[in-house]
Amino acid sequence: MDASTKAAHIYAYEDFQECFTLWCKEEPHGAEGIFNTVSRHMEDQIHQSCENLFKEFNVKDSINILHAVVSEARARKQHGEIHGKDVWRENLAPRAAVRARTVRVMESEVERARAELQALEEENAALYGRCEDNDEKQRAADAKTVELLDILDDVYAKWSQLPQDEIGVWALESAENVGLTQPP
Repeated sequence: MDASTKAAHIYAYEDFQECFTLWCKEEPHGAEGIFNTVSRHMEDQIHQSCENLFKEFNVKDSINILHAVVSEARARKQHGEIHGKDVWRENLAPRAAVRARTVRVMESEVERARAELQALEEENAALYGRCEDNDEKQRAADAKTVELLDILDDVYAKWSQLPQDEIGVWALESAENVGLTQPP
């Protein structure tokens, strides 16, 4: 019988009869049925409340972690590892033991974070170098573009100074002459 069942059936039917003597004598089957229904309801309520508490406080995982810690401590004790910062002693406060154990775990986490930071800094430096190269190439391309546009402006200015009517007549005469020299 588990604890919730014991709690639901803490009072026996005899205790129930003492409280409701007259009714239990007049309706013994009905009274017994009510007693069983109330007991079952109480058992269900206690069971549901326990389940809710277990979920709310994550009891299953916490018990598994506690079991793992106790198992590890027993194994360490069997191997003779009884001296250390995170080993329980009578004069050691539980929080101090937990901190000592946590520091060891956190040190490895710090090392992992430092390695990740180093990798990210190296990647950042490489990306910064690429950005600098691209910026320099962009400046060179912009300078070349300005140079070519200046040349184009000079060519356009010189072209604008040429006599357009004479060029048009010359182009027309050249087209007519080409047309006469080509066979049909």
